[in-house]
Amino acid sequence: MVLVVLILFFSIFIRVCFEELEHLGYNDKTMKKIRVYLDTSVIGGCFDEEFKEHSILLMDEIISRGKLGVISATTVKELSKAPKQVTDYFEKIYHYLEELKPSDEINELANTYLLENIVTEKYYEDLLHIATATINQVDVLVSWNFKHIVHYKKIPLYNAVNTLKGYKTIQIYSPREVINYEE
Repeated sequence: MVLVVLILFFSIFIRVCFEELEHLGYNDKTMKKIRVYLDTSVIGGCFDEEFKEHSILLMDEIISRGKLGVISATTVKELSKAPKQVTDYFEKIYHYLEELKPSDEINELANTYLLENIVTEKYYEDLLHIATATINQVDVLVSWNFKHIVHYKKIPLYNAVNTLKGYKTIQIYSPREVINYEE
């Protein structure tokens, strides 16, 4: 009887510990903090009434080091054309983020997405976001772009290309699905 109680206690204790680590932003499989690739829309979303609440909550988790924020040269380039309030905010939070460098491998994967007609050349930067996140093995890419990135028909196509090219599949969500909610 005592053994059963001890086993029950420890199983509950371990589950609570894992839940707390997940709440703090750790990946449950590796116990590493989750690396979250931010496309431009997430940072700009901090100033958009529709997306503000969840963008700010995600950025707060990154600033408090609950999650690791990742951006790319594409993000930086796109944000350089953003309104002043967005660029000012980006300059303020930049040092909390890991910036991934461009590479030929990223361009090759983005070009493969393009050849597969997942989106048109007009939206090539969206393909660069996905390729950068894939090549650098981030845990999740977050975006408010529901037309070209966070789309139920597009995500399997990106992942099919990734698999055929020997890369891991990429998880793609909106910030709303990635932030931690207090229970």
